[in-house]
Amino acid sequence: MDSRLPGELEFPLDRRIGKTTAKALEKHLGLKTVGDLLHHFPRRYLERGELTPIAEIPFDEDVTLIARVQSNNRRQMRARKGMIVEVVVTDDTDDTDGSLGQLHLTFFNGFNAAKELVVGSRAMFSGKVGAYKGQLQLTNPSYVLLDEDAVDEEEAKRPIPVYPAAAKVASPTIAKSVAMLLDTLQTERLRDPLPESIRDRERLLGLTEAYEQIHRPAEVADAYKARHRFRYQEALVLQTALARRRALTAQEEATARPAVPGGLLDRFDQSLPFTLTSGQAEIGRELSAELAGDHPMNRLLQGEVGSGKTLVALRAMLQVIDAGGQAALLAPTEVLAAQHYESISAMLGPLGRGGQLDGDPDGTRVTLLTGSMNTAGRRAAMLDAASGAAGIIIGTHALLSEHVSFADLGLVVVDEQHRFGVEQRDVLRTKGHSTPHLLVMTATPIPRTVAMTVFGDLEVSTLTELPAGRAPISTFVAPLAENPQWEQRIWARAREEIDAGRQVYVVCPKIGAREDESGSDVALFDDDGGTRERAQRQELTSVTELTEYLTTVPALDGKVVAPLHGRLDPADKHETMTAFNRGDIDVLVSTTVIEVGVDVPNASLMVIMDADRFGISQLHQLRGRVGRGGLPGTCLLVTQLEPGHPSRERLEAVAATTDGFELSRKDLELRREGDILGASQSGGRSTLKLLRAVQDEALIEKARADAVALVAEDPDLRGYPALDEAIEAYLNPEAEAFLERG
Repeated sequence: MDSRLPGELEFPLDRRIGKTTAKALEKHLGLKTVGDLLHHFPRRYLERGELTPIAEIPFDEDVTLIARVQSNNRRQMRARKGMIVEVVVTDDTDDTDGSLGQLHLTFFNGFNAAKELVVGSRAMFSGKVGAYKGQLQLTNPSYVLLDEDAVDEEEAKRPIPVYPAAAKVASPTIAKSVAMLLDTLQTERLRDPLPESIRDRERLLGLTEAYEQIHRPAEVADAYKARHRFRYQEALVLQTALARRRALTAQEEATARPAVPGGLLDRFDQSLPFTLTSGQAEIGRELSAELAGDHPMNRLLQGEVGSGKTLVALRAMLQVIDAGGQAALLAPTEVLAAQHYESISAMLGPLGRGGQLDGDPDGTRVTLLTGSMNTAGRRAAMLDAASGAAGIIIGTHALLSEHVSFADLGLVVVDEQHRFGVEQRDVLRTKGHSTPHLLVMTATPIPRTVAMTVFGDLEVSTLTELPAGRAPISTFVAPLAENPQWEQRIWARAREEIDAGRQVYVVCPKIGAREDESGSDVALFDDDGGTRERAQRQELTSVTELTEYLTTVPALDGKVVAPLHGRLDPADKHETMTAFNRGDIDVLVSTTVIEVGVDVPNASLMVIMDADRFGISQLHQLRGRVGRGGLPGTCLLVTQLEPGHPSRERLEAVAATTDGFELSRKDLELRREGDILGASQSGGRSTLKLLRAVQDEALIEKARADAVALVAEDPDLRGYPALDEAIEAYLNPEAEAFLERG
């Protein structure tokens, strides 16, 4: 084959399936080439041989049935935008005894279902059986419309592939396009990314056979074999990309920052009123050794809220300062940056007030730089950074400004890494004379395999112990759809905490009547029956309206309620947090600006309104704000979702455990396909199609070993051109950079 010709996978779709269909696939699904469509794999398969009569369907189990649509109605949600489509189906059999079974189907914002499931149409439905108002139902079931035309017996036995579809391009349309493609596929132009030796060792299908069996399996077992082959391919492509970048990183040079006996770090350790946990001490030794090397440290430090990550990071900063360098801490919000500034300044004491009258003569200086500072304050902070007067510079995105320079930047610490893009972090890393060392912190626990898959060349350290004084947190779901009277009980419960001398957080997904606070997930739900007058006046609970409402609630009469959100004047934000810290505010009504870094030991209750708007990791982070002062913490997850709504499962998962790693795994199981590397994080189309970082742990480890061996043998992959091309096709530059640094 002429290597100058484009491979079969790069061939334009319109040349194979016609311009009209190709245009629709590109417009609605972003599929442009033969490879795009071939890698648009079925989400699942429906088997005709395992159908369940409606009269025999079991409760709380997954079922597949062929049925005919009897009615199709839609209604608008009362408290939310959107609609609910209610479909009634009957058995697709002859009504010999006059007792056809009936089943109710519910689709939240089911625009496709409203249009496609017309009365009299026949389809295969699949989903989990639930119950609502005494009737069995399927909520958001998957379905495939069935052709009324007769098909031959062999074809009738084939599993039906169900593809990720769009409103204008249904799954059957995609299936027909794929079939047309497979029938005209020029297999001699296919280049297999998997080296033959690996394919033989793992007994994997060849590329042509794998495409046929994943899209047109004779039986489901064939599809599983093909999926396994493509999972290995994905794992090898990802891990080879990472191995290649790790090899390049290993060639970078950094300024060694060895520990200095008797320096700031030793004096700081001597001043600590407590002993480091064994985990903090062990990770501290790891960081110290890497900082002393002449290649840049690239490490991820993860640990639960309150596990002492900031202390570990501060000790690393002090070692760099002892060696003549500076450290920059990048925080995602001004509230968190200010918290870090205050907590680090307090931990250092006189050691952090170098050059001041009450400071240690040999101490360093801690400087805060944020976008909202006045001109004089910002100019002074920038001078501290540029002159080297400040050893520790803490800031938000303002640190990334081209006007900010450093005397000798030796360490970059990034807090809550998921809030920053790769480009933003890299801007800060280019401000050193040589490549600075990098420490990334996260309080969102990440399963080991996910870290290995997503974080690439970052070595991972995990703090598993909680320091003494942390109390357990009890979490409960408060479902107002079934129990509207619980709303007043929530505020009575808040009053009980206040009367006991404690304080309360109330978290809302919105600031005002029209603005969403960034970072919350969109969930669709209905306020059944309109039981809450206030819910009917607004789509989601907002800080401004709830603050006003709580001043009228009898249970909170005479108590101080104050708002906090990202659009307040910085001085007002600071004053509000300071007042809450002092205990002058009883109830703080806030957006997620308090998600990380805020530490008020006296706060013992958190009420999260419209909790279904937030993801699992965010809910886990939020509730970590209570139970920090030795007092037991309580978190109430308030929701108006109807029973059976898919998002209720998220809330039940958070209420069931406080184990962050277990929740992280659950989060991955509940997310839709490919979200680990979704567009919102990487800037490009999702790369994970079949690979599952949690379930495919053994496969990923094997592929990682293969990738390391391949790159060691052939760093430029000159002997593996198809694998090199697959890396380019699977990973756009943004996604590959995201993989490298998480």
